[in-house]
Amino acid sequence: MNNNHTDHPDETENGYIKIDRYNEGKIASVANHYSDILTQLGEDPSREGLIKTPERVAKALQYLTHGYDLDPAAILKGAMFKEDYSQMVVVKDIEVFSMCEHHMLPFFGKAHVAYIPNGHIVGLSKIPRIVDAFARRLQVQERLTNEIRDCIQETLNPAGVAVVIECKHLCMAMRGIQKQNSVTTTSAFTGEFAKDKTRAEFLRLITANLH
Repeated sequence: MNNNHTDHPDETENGYIKIDRYNEGKIASVANHYSDILTQLGEDPSREGLIKTPERVAKALQYLTHGYDLDPAAILKGAMFKEDYSQMVVVKDIEVFSMCEHHMLPFFGKAHVAYIPNGHIVGLSKIPRIVDAFARRLQVQERLTNEIRDCIQETLNPAGVAVVIECKHLCMAMRGIQKQNSVTTTSAFTGEFAKDKTRAEFLRLITANLH
């Protein structure tokens, strides 16, 4: 995807884009394809309940995949600060919504992200934003986990990064094996988190109820 819908510079800041406008040409093209799909499914796209459905679906897809137009590294670089802090920083229970690239059905859940600073920290809101930037693409959970880890490691150069994602996949719940209560957990670690003691502390923190 290109940046055609970012013609409003006031909506772009440090790689983060608030999506409330759409690429009308792209919307029209995708909507036409969805009208044909409805016909192939045996529906009448001209009936009252479906007249605007192709356009709605096209707009929804553009929003759900707007991560292609975001630069996660730029998001982090926009709020990096020198700081003499070398203990673990954990942001847990980050809501994740993404689309499985195999069936284009949603998967959703939570991400837990930690890093150990090595001279720089990052604004805390940027961690959920890069999670969203990678999640708002056609994805598999395994790659999503690695992309978040690698972005933080390569941009901040911390002493270590840890990412754990727990999600339910509608491609498993609504079709195929149809197991509604299954949860998929993926993890990725670098640096200090490769050590059992550090990784154990991270896992304890993300499962602890500190409220």
